[in-house]
Amino acid sequence: MRNTPKIKILKIDKIAAEGNGIAKTEDCIYFVEKAIPGDVVEARITKKKKDYGLAKIQKLIEPAKERTEAFCTHFGICGGCYWQSVRYEIQAAFKQQIVLETFWKIAKIKIENPLPILSAQKIFEYRNKMEYTFSDKVWLTEEQIQSNEIFEKRALGFHVAGSFSSILHIEKCHLQDDFANKIRNFVYQISIDNHFEFYNLKFHEGFVRNLIIRNTTLGEWMVTVCVAQNNASQIGILMKNIKEKFPEIASLNYIINTKKNDSIYDQEVINYSGKSYIIEVLDNIKYKISTKSFFQTNSYQAKLLYDVVVQFAKIKPEDIVYDLYCGTGSIALYVAKYCKQVIGIEQIEDAISDAQENARLNEIDNAKFYTGTVEKLLDETFIKENQMPDIVILDPPRAGLHTQVIETLLIAKPERIVYVSCNPATQARDVQMLSEKYDLLESQAVDMFPHTYHIENVVLLKKTQTR
Repeated sequence: MRNTPKIKILKIDKIAAEGNGIAKTEDCIYFVEKAIPGDVVEARITKKKKDYGLAKIQKLIEPAKERTEAFCTHFGICGGCYWQSVRYEIQAAFKQQIVLETFWKIAKIKIENPLPILSAQKIFEYRNKMEYTFSDKVWLTEEQIQSNEIFEKRALGFHVAGSFSSILHIEKCHLQDDFANKIRNFVYQISIDNHFEFYNLKFHEGFVRNLIIRNTTLGEWMVTVCVAQNNASQIGILMKNIKEKFPEIASLNYIINTKKNDSIYDQEVINYSGKSYIIEVLDNIKYKISTKSFFQTNSYQAKLLYDVVVQFAKIKPEDIVYDLYCGTGSIALYVAKYCKQVIGIEQIEDAISDAQENARLNEIDNAKFYTGTVEKLLDETFIKENQMPDIVILDPPRAGLHTQVIETLLIAKPERIVYVSCNPATQARDVQMLSEKYDLLESQAVDMFPHTYHIENVVLLKKTQTR
């Protein structure tokens, strides 16, 4: 950094996997945060290595023609909608490009004739779950700090990009139905009016801590408030006010979380009123969703995603299907009607309980679910007891497949593998390792998260006949 100018004029040529713009100079490749191809920027260099550098936009000298006006007043501080200043059709094109280039860069696999990306049906109010954080110290912009205005010190909103302890107060979020904004703003005001102590993320003190709002395409709403103190009086005031203000809420709950971390999966969910769950429906399959349930956060695109899985799998009535990393069994239950038996494996016990409950709810009797890590549970004995799979569906976390799982799949040699991934980089790595006995036939990107650089990608692998 000593011999490197801190400011450079850069022309952005390409887009990188994490949504940053790429600018090439004679001696370096720069990754510029929030820049897109076509931008000419005055960039501040934040890190410089021998062959690459990191930079942030200091000034947008010439914006790319693909840019548009950001729709949210919180844009630029909130890290949620990274690409909202880019026209949506261009966002989708970037995501398709990211998948193709990631596969080539990591696995040296050139995806021939990829299917066109399945763009989002809705680019606003598409999320069915949002989580907010209370804080006794609101994040203020430099302009706010320099002004003479007096601002409310408490916040209910999102973490500022790149910071754990800084919370930006949110007035309106465009990612969930506007009813969620009404709920959040009401909970915030009630907490202030009743002098509830907002949580301090540094010292782990305070009363109101988190707010989780879920909804379904059927119009059902679930609200869960997390508090950090078992104060029955204050909990009662908060819950009573929410219930009276919003009788539309089908499931109202609270959690008393006194730990230092926000994870709720080891906490008791106390149902205050209504049901302990809400119902979502995809292709006539009903899913009970509780506070702790994992479910795709974009129900509209989830159906398209699952339809791609069905299309790729080409399941026959006599087939045995394994759904590995099955979560709450959403894909397993979706494909159950096409096959003889579907077997799901998931390490989270609560998720398996949800899967079993949803199987009963839909009167599906050809789905079996097992709790355990896939790499430990999926072995020769397991396969012998549950029959050899004809088709394997994979939907692992961002880290991708454990090497033991890949080795087992190469031994079991199912006819088809349908691999769903939220991380093209680890997917490409895993596909490269599976290429010892499998050919990549199809690739389908599905945009689940408009205005972000995140992308779901589905690939079809077919057993190579000549090996």
